[in-house]
Amino acid sequence: MTPAAGREPLSIDVSGVSKSYEAFRALDGVSLHVAAGEFVTLLGPSGSGKTTLLNIIAGFVRPDYGRVRFGDEDVTLRPVNRRGLGMVFQNYALFPHMTVGENVAFPLKVRRVSKEEIGGRVEEVLRLVQLEHLAGRSVTALSGGQRQRVALARAVVFSPQIVLMDEPLSALDKNLREEMQVEIRQLHKKIGATTVYVTHDQREALTMSDRIAVMNKGQIVQYGTPEDVYNSPNSTFAAQFIGETTLLPGMAGDQGMVVCDDCQIRSARPLPAGRELVVALRAERLLLPQECNKFVNRIPARIADVIYQGDSMLVLADVGGGQRLSIRRSLRVGLGGPIPKAGEKLMLGIDPEDVIVVPRT
Repeated sequence: MTPAAGREPLSIDVSGVSKSYEAFRALDGVSLHVAAGEFVTLLGPSGSGKTTLLNIIAGFVRPDYGRVRFGDEDVTLRPVNRRGLGMVFQNYALFPHMTVGENVAFPLKVRRVSKEEIGGRVEEVLRLVQLEHLAGRSVTALSGGQRQRVALARAVVFSPQIVLMDEPLSALDKNLREEMQVEIRQLHKKIGATTVYVTHDQREALTMSDRIAVMNKGQIVQYGTPEDVYNSPNSTFAAQFIGETTLLPGMAGDQGMVVCDDCQIRSARPLPAGRELVVALRAERLLLPQECNKFVNRIPARIADVIYQGDSMLVLADVGGGQRLSIRRSLRVGLGGPIPKAGEKLMLGIDPEDVIVVPRT
């Protein structure tokens, strides 16, 4: 399924948008550019402003200040029913008295598409989401994953130029959620619509997105590719919110060193400006003693617990300053040495290339 003729995806430009609800400032001068055909995720905790921003793009909420443009057109004051959007909601918003096929056909009927074309497009999009065999079934008889596929099909059946999704997978169990993440990513590649997706799940954002807008307290604090926001966070919030991370406060030292309690940690990257810094250590990049060489940073630690989690092992280790590190290792590749024991004192390691340092905020 490809965009209909003359229905190429549109860029989205949000410029200086603010929104307050009485004393609460939900958005504070937010600007965002989404390129035509791009998949962008708004990622942040509850109350960060991500759903408010999506609702302003959709037209459900009008901003106090700022503008929204689709391509070359200013749509700030355009009502939601004239924005031509495909929408996927958290609760699916399907019509329970209709069959699967009737639900998917509804946007086409509203647009007065001919019966012949409706039949062809419904069949095509149901095949795309692997539900063509359920066209005549009531949506009330479907599983959660099947209902979500129907909601996706209904959102794209009329070849929208922009698709908005508000935490559509939050009600699904872990395995189905991960399966649907891949399916939505593949569907996006097939239909080509510009897509803005809201979630609080950082792994979901990393899996699906071309770019991620990390939001906190009504602002976008970082905007970049999944690799950028994971490997090069620009703040303590971004470093801790994305990934399994421990933050060690420290002070800038000489030759790229950060002086923390009980250790000095060198980063291969230039240190940010300022005296007070934070070292962000990713759980999968910390090294057990048998994995260390003479070039890595050493961190004295005492093992607090070792937790078996099926495909991986989580080691919790106490270090200076009352901090607790998390070290995660896949059990499929082996540890190359003995499993640490609770109470054991040892030297952990971290390669300077893997040391992330951000300003202390």
